[in-house]
Amino acid sequence: MSDFAGSIWWLLVALGVLVTCHEFGHFIVARLCGVRVLRFSIGFGKPIWSRIDKHGTEFAIAPIPLGGYVRMHGEGPFVDQHEAGESEGVDTPAAAHADRDSFAAKSVWQRMAIVFAGPAMNFVLCVLFLWAMLVVGKADWSATLGDVSGIARQAGFARGERITAIDGRAVATATDAMMALQTAALDRRDVGVQVRDAYGNPRRHVLPLSKVPAATAEEDLIDATGLGWFFDSVPATVGQVQADGPAANRLQPGDTILAIDGTAVRDLAELRATLQKLGPQGGAVALAIDRHGERLELSLVPQQLVLPDGGKYWGLGISAAQSAMPAYDAKQQLGVLAAVPAAFRETAQLTADSLGMIKRMLSGEASSRNVSGPITIARAANATAKRGAGWYLWFLAAVSLSLGLVNLLPIPVLDGGHLLYYLIELVKGRPLSERSMIAGQYVGLALLAGLMGLAFYNDLFRPLS
Repeated sequence: MSDFAGSIWWLLVALGVLVTCHEFGHFIVARLCGVRVLRFSIGFGKPIWSRIDKHGTEFAIAPIPLGGYVRMHGEGPFVDQHEAGESEGVDTPAAAHADRDSFAAKSVWQRMAIVFAGPAMNFVLCVLFLWAMLVVGKADWSATLGDVSGIARQAGFARGERITAIDGRAVATATDAMMALQTAALDRRDVGVQVRDAYGNPRRHVLPLSKVPAATAEEDLIDATGLGWFFDSVPATVGQVQADGPAANRLQPGDTILAIDGTAVRDLAELRATLQKLGPQGGAVALAIDRHGERLELSLVPQQLVLPDGGKYWGLGISAAQSAMPAYDAKQQLGVLAAVPAAFRETAQLTADSLGMIKRMLSGEASSRNVSGPITIARAANATAKRGAGWYLWFLAAVSLSLGLVNLLPIPVLDGGHLLYYLIELVKGRPLSERSMIAGQYVGLALLAGLMGLAFYNDLFRPLS
């Protein structure tokens, strides 16, 4: 399946599941409260398929798959004048109040429960998806450090250390570490980092993120820390051999250098560093190499070679082979029961991170480029699906949580806006006037249009790589 087709397919799967469950939350609580549901629609526009059940509810699928809705008898003037008039005529608040199965006739607490049920279903789904992810397992790379430079080196970090916690937040994988570091770096907050060195000994460093330059772009924050990752390292595998270099007729393309003079070589950077140390000493070095699964021992004399810019270095006259990303070496996986509390903890952490990002965007501490539209979400859906079931379940959990949080924003036309209306009604002792509600709906539509416009703008101008 091509990336384009995969992106469309996995986005539709995600939206189908998340939107259906969100609207089902509204639907089932409305039914439990005795409200007559007129239509349950997945998608917007004229239905391309519909069925009516014994309760008179029309279940429909519409062609625009960017949301859905549950239309209830007596739901309100704005919705009813645009939706209900299709076949039953227009409901008015006064008429709807006379019907016991009307939304408008229910208590304010019942109406709040019906409205809140949609986002609540998204939070429940987030927990369920994360539980499934932990049971299935999400393969990843370990948070083992590769090359270290800049402020990280100054803080005492060293190659081969594995991060186990950041500011008390447990770190199981490189993804966990980067998410925690990104959040702290946005705040320019110094963090305590627990690590285990190459021998398994625990150590603690303080990473001074306050020293990251203020002008650093968000996408460059992790690089600005000076922390490199071992999974991002280039293996010491031979690509080409110079005809007049030290390795001519000795090394072959595809050979992987395992050690020099008995010291293990884990990647190309370590090979180069070792050669710069041993080369000036003169004489031959002993290489241990892997050639088609067979371990061989060779003796070569490094030479001082010249770079195109005139710089000099000690080398063997070889270039590295192009390679794919290394295999995963870590996995988040728990038993069925152990995954239950872990899923709640993961949901709490993801919620805190998401709310923190919303707060930073509103205060200007984080860029509005973090608002993503359907194109970016589709690409993320396809990318995570390619990485395995565990990753796609994590994606579904993250999007479900985002859908729940966005719907709770106090913007009229969203669930949060309706909840705000009902809170005002509780305080005043009577509903808002019809004029105020309609005005609020138009303000909400304008805000929502602005938010969607920003999301599409970010989609269109976001780099593809």
